[in-house]
Amino acid sequence: MATLRGTGVDAGLARYTYRLRVSSTARAALLAEWARCRWIWNECCARSKKAYAIGEACGPAGLDKMLTEARGLNAWLREGSSVPQQQTVRDFAKARAKALKDIKALVPQRQRAGMPKHKKKRTAAPSLNYTQRGFRLNDGRLCLAGGISLTVVWSRKLPKPPSSVRVYRDSLGHWYASFVVATTVEALPTTGRVIGIDWGVRETATTTSDAHDLPHAQHGRNAAQRLAGYQRMMARRKPKPGRPASKGYREAGRQTAKIHKKIARQRQDTGRKWAKRVVTDHDVLAVEDFRPKFLAKTTMARKAADAAIGATKTALIEMGRKHGRDIRLVHPAHTTMDCARCGARTKHALPLSERTYTCTACGAVSPRDKNSALVMLTRAGLNPAGADRARAAGPPVRSQREPGIPSL
Repeated sequence: MATLRGTGVDAGLARYTYRLRVSSTARAALLAEWARCRWIWNECCARSKKAYAIGEACGPAGLDKMLTEARGLNAWLREGSSVPQQQTVRDFAKARAKALKDIKALVPQRQRAGMPKHKKKRTAAPSLNYTQRGFRLNDGRLCLAGGISLTVVWSRKLPKPPSSVRVYRDSLGHWYASFVVATTVEALPTTGRVIGIDWGVRETATTTSDAHDLPHAQHGRNAAQRLAGYQRMMARRKPKPGRPASKGYREAGRQTAKIHKKIARQRQDTGRKWAKRVVTDHDVLAVEDFRPKFLAKTTMARKAADAAIGATKTALIEMGRKHGRDIRLVHPAHTTMDCARCGARTKHALPLSERTYTCTACGAVSPRDKNSALVMLTRAGLNPAGADRARAAGPPVRSQREPGIPSL
């Protein structure tokens, strides 16, 4: 990632993730460090649950004091670095504060963030966070506090010195280092073009430009047969309660996780390549602020999940911010009911089986998703050719969710 030519405009923070080559000694040290952090997390859960039951406060100051006392009494904790242990306390306090905020705001149970739970030894994936004083890069190697040295596979250079790093292990047993880096905008040449984007299931993204539509790649469907085979193997070899898993069960589980990871990477790759093309060719993007979570309860759940609308939308927004494009998120309400030409609204919602939109006011006929993509432009305050008489439905609606730190 390069710096914006001549301006150096700050674009926020981004994550750069690299594969790690971990020796047996370093692996043992990482797992020992994770065992200490997991114990601290579980101790925070126990104290938080007790404090919540009697109505007492359990803030970061109290948890920091608990950590200091625990390290003073337990030599096993003192053997590890204090940096990841302190970050564990802070992560727990942040998760607990978010859960309490949702409870006070009367957020529905299915949408709120749950209270932090205990992390089990056999199921929780190791994850260690280090701030700037807890690591350093020395001749291309990542040196962590506590004398742990790791080899990083540098697939690309870091644009700036990192401010923090997260070392974690995925479901396949591979170790990664995710660096947080301050980024700058990479300006692209202006094109003077705008585009409206509507999300769907038949096509992942339908746009006002036929050349930029994103068809459903069906990565999950293509791998469904092999995935089902390994899942049947796991079902046949499932151990009885209290018995250790067999070698065959563990291998089938590893192959299942490998296929899931490949599908996720294929979806991410498809979304990022499409987002790069759209952002390069357009200055302003009117994007439907669609939350596909509710589709999980419909008959289209599997196809909607395979479309990866959420991941593609996130990739598009992150790519637009990276290159300084104007991203306008449009509220999705009634976008399939409004006419892009005259602005009239149908009296009833169109069924999903009806793929052609016909306006009863002006007689305009167009594909349903193309009409919705044009509505995105008019609602975003833009007047595309062919929709110059469309009414604007107020200013663009910005997303209220926190974007977090994008992965680049």
